[in-house]
Amino acid sequence: MKILIVGAGGIGGYFGAKLIQAGADITYLLRPNRHEHIQANGLTIETPRGSFLSHPQSITIDQLTPIYDLVILAPKAFDLDHCLKDFANIGPKAVFLPFLNGFTHLNTLDQEFGRARVMGGVAHIAATITATGSVKQLSDLHILTVGHRDPEHEILARAFFALCQKADFDHVYSEQIEQALWDKWVFLATLAGMTTLCQGSVGQIVATPYGQELALEMYAECCAIAQATGFSIVAQARKKATELLTQAGSVFTASMLRDLLAKQNTEHEHILGQMIQKGITQNISCLLLKMAYTHMAMSAKQ
Repeated sequence: MKILIVGAGGIGGYFGAKLIQAGADITYLLRPNRHEHIQANGLTIETPRGSFLSHPQSITIDQLTPIYDLVILAPKAFDLDHCLKDFANIGPKAVFLPFLNGFTHLNTLDQEFGRARVMGGVAHIAATITATGSVKQLSDLHILTVGHRDPEHEILARAFFALCQKADFDHVYSEQIEQALWDKWVFLATLAGMTTLCQGSVGQIVATPYGQELALEMYAECCAIAQATGFSIVAQARKKATELLTQAGSVFTASMLRDLLAKQNTEHEHILGQMIQKGITQNISCLLLKMAYTHMAMSAKQ
């Protein structure tokens, strides 16, 4: 299986390097500056358990040819439209596996390529690109969840999962991958909404008199939207999410807060805005989500 990974950031860089260690045939599609840096210096992965250097194959868009079986999409959600313009030469056989935040990217990809060519994927990792170009894993969390959405790509989906089983990260094959995407979305919308609105970590938020109550209320808003849309969050997923969102002393924050503080583009439209639009469609008020979104929309203009 020939795999193309679009982007070598926290998700694409980390999981791609781990898959290369396991023997996967992987090439990165990168912007010229990132391509030149990795070709000259390799790709360094820093983890809480130590660092390692990978020397992956990489290309730029002018070198793209239709030879890939699987295309892993690992950019920020706001870069998806730009990526789609690059795929004129991707060929008719490639299946896409997006690891993007939110959910509506699946609709975009289905419209562009057809559902039979779009798998589902969820990445759980806290990672960032450092000033030196390394990918730094910020905690021990590193899980890929994948699954087929159409019988036509199930064989490929399971073959990719078999590669994941050989790699040094946690992995799950989901028979209900769209539900898994919603499970993450409602959690991430709450985490991003609360940590950006309050400008602090989970531990700092719940240490205040009303922080835990507000976090649980925002999560309830997201769960209500998911249920109304046909993707109810089951008790086990709710329990895990609420524990993470209310853990005393936790330094956990959303990457959206890190991007906000660094004055970089954020995914607030895709994580918060699109969740709110789902709520409006279902006549759910979601006032806390709207407050968090309003804060981000104002911050983005500054």
